[in-house]
Amino acid sequence: MLRYVILPAVLFVGVALAADDKPAMKETAKNPGFEKLKSLAGDWLKLDDKGNPTDSVGLSFKVTSAGKAVQETIVPGQQMEMVTMYYVDGKDLKGVHYCAMGNQPHLKLDPSALPNTLKFDFDGGSNMDPAKDMHMHEGAYKIIDADHIEASWQGYVNGKPAEGHGMTLKLVRKKK
Repeated sequence: MLRYVILPAVLFVGVALAADDKPAMKETAKNPGFEKLKSLAGDWLKLDDKGNPTDSVGLSFKVTSAGKAVQETIVPGQQMEMVTMYYVDGKDLKGVHYCAMGNQPHLKLDPSALPNTLKFDFDGGSNMDPAKDMHMHEGAYKIIDADHIEASWQGYVNGKPAEGHGMTLKLVRKKK
């Protein structure tokens, strides 16, 4: 009986491997915010108080998943490293922030701020009660030019902005 189970499985795998057809990849509709976000790919160095680049990478953006997602890493390699994954959902640009606090705020782009600002607003989340728990609630990337951005985030607690839990980073693109 074992032979009858293995033989069809081997034939099926052989036929599947012999096929020249590649799996059809779903085309993602062009989204201006997503295209702008993809243009940020690379490492971004923090600027000091005088506007000079430091050696510290504040943000890193990587286009991944055959161009269908952008991975942002905040303070890569540091103890408080966090990741946000951005993707297009229908006509919306969305993201999920994997926070060091252990929650996952969901974000949605406000397209009215384009073309020079990518403003993301809270759109639900997991592993938290947004009415009371501390979480990253909104963020924005102000694009000064191709090599300079300002990134800002605001944390919320008890349903309102949390004092001392907002930050802004001024950044310059790291040259290769």
